[in-house]
Amino acid sequence: MNTEETTLDKIRTRPRFTMFTHLSKEEYAENLKKYLAEHADEFSGNINKEVATICVKTNDEGYWKPRLSLRVEIEDDETSIRGIFGPSSAVWTFFMFLYFSFSILWMVFFSMYYVEKKINSQEFPWALNASFAMLSCIAITYAAARFGQHKAKDEMLKLRRFAEESTLQFEKIN
Repeated sequence: MNTEETTLDKIRTRPRFTMFTHLSKEEYAENLKKYLAEHADEFSGNINKEVATICVKTNDEGYWKPRLSLRVEIEDDETSIRGIFGPSSAVWTFFMFLYFSFSILWMVFFSMYYVEKKINSQEFPWALNASFAMLSCIAITYAAARFGQHKAKDEMLKLRRFAEESTLQFEKIN
C-alpha cells in the first residue's frame, strides 16, 4: 500500500508548514476571506494579501489561545504559504523570557554555591537552595506551558481543520 504524506500532515510533529500554490497573493487572500466569512460563527481573523491570523471563537479566553498565522510570499516566481500554529507571539516571548531568566539565575546561584565550596567560604549559604528554587520555577513554567497546550488542544484541531479545508485544496503538487 502506498500512502502519501500531505503538507499539513507534518503539523502533528511540528506546528509549522510550508506549501506552494498556483494562486497569486490576492487570489489566495480572497479565497481565505470567503472561507472565513462562510465559517464566521466558528472562526475570527484578520486577512490581507500578505498575512492572515485566524483564531477560534470560544467563551474561554486562556493564556495559550492558539492562532493560525499564515504568511504569503513569492519565492522563485511561485507563491508560498507559510503557516504557524501556536499562541500569540506575546505569550511565546513571555514564556521564553521566563525560561531564560530562571536559567540564568540558576546558573548564577549554582556558580555561587560551587565557588563558595571551592574556597571554603560561608558567605552564601542560601545559594544552593536558591538554585533549587530556580529549577522549581523552570519546572512550574514548563508545567504551565504544557497545561495551556493541553487546554487548547480542541482549538488546535479546529485550526488544523481550517487550514486543511481553506488552504490544502490550492496546494501545487510538484
